[in-house]
Amino acid sequence: MDPQYKINDTSQIISPAVVVFESIVDRNLATMVEMAGDVRRLRPHCKTHKMRQVIEKQIQLGVTKHKCATFAEAEMVADAGGADICLAYNLVGPNIDRAIAFRKKYPHVEFSATADHIEPVRRLSAAAAAAGVEVDVLLDIDSGQHRTGLPAGEAGFSLYREIDRAPGLRAGGIHLYDGQNHQTPIDERTAAVRACWEPVAKMRDELVDAGSPVPRIIAGGTGSFPVYAQLDDPTIELSPGTLVFFDIGYGELFPDLDFTPASLLLTRVVSRPTPDRLTVDLGYKAVASDPPMGKRVHFPDLPDAEQVLQNEEHLVLSSTEAERFQPGDELLAIPRHACPTSALHKQVYVVKDGELVDRWDVASRDRWLTI
Repeated sequence: MDPQYKINDTSQIISPAVVVFESIVDRNLATMVEMAGDVRRLRPHCKTHKMRQVIEKQIQLGVTKHKCATFAEAEMVADAGGADICLAYNLVGPNIDRAIAFRKKYPHVEFSATADHIEPVRRLSAAAAAAGVEVDVLLDIDSGQHRTGLPAGEAGFSLYREIDRAPGLRAGGIHLYDGQNHQTPIDERTAAVRACWEPVAKMRDELVDAGSPVPRIIAGGTGSFPVYAQLDDPTIELSPGTLVFFDIGYGELFPDLDFTPASLLLTRVVSRPTPDRLTVDLGYKAVASDPPMGKRVHFPDLPDAEQVLQNEEHLVLSSTEAERFQPGDELLAIPRHACPTSALHKQVYVVKDGELVDRWDVASRDRWLTI
């Protein structure tokens, strides 16, 4: 095993467990700031970690803006000291009233959300005006993923103008997420990102010419982060997320990203059912199951392991080296998708210089905290 993943004493770690290697987190965050060029351009997403301690580390580095996907995450960030929070999620149903409650509970926080349809905009406007608060709203752009948003053009232009005129709302800018851009060659990814950016920049200029302010364009995710970081536009806010912990999935997709997996899974052998098999306590209640079966984790210390069966509490591995292992033996696994893996754990164990130094709550893994 790589010495940077050394754990001197695992006796207090209940498996399966997420183990966060703090020095690697610190190094990943420092690389993020360096790539951005100016820490003021950053608005990192907290969905990967969902932990107050990571927000505090970012604030210490000078990060003043944050992005999240749930009100639980927004509360966690605010309680950790975040003063500018974008909830990059279109508000409907009870979330409209929750936005008002959030503004009242955290009046010092600059709060924004996204929208792509006039009806929720009208409802949020009425609620904000009735409560005597203001909410910044960003136009959500569909750049080709076809998940949410409007295309940059006439429809997006019209809705942004409606937001700008709505009582209780402020036109807060544009949200441009291009999650479909998973091109591994950096030149192909760069071309794809620029194809998403150019119509948005054109619409932004048209909105400003028409008298509607566009103070920011929150652009990209982890994969497109290095491309947007190279664009010289003062309104761009960069919002990588996964890179704080990183994972095998992004490591394989984006070899140009100089980040290291920082959150690994400690698992123990619970059975040796056949001579070439070992069963570990790493079921799909402990690791993200959105990657295909057989590719959900990587075992650096058992590279030929074939993941042949996974249930709620078990993962069965086939390996030519199975005979090396007995019940109670330990393995470290790197998750393919770190973000939903974090959400499956109440706490993570924090290791620094080989020593278990802390436990961090995955504070915002729930759908709601107080609001």
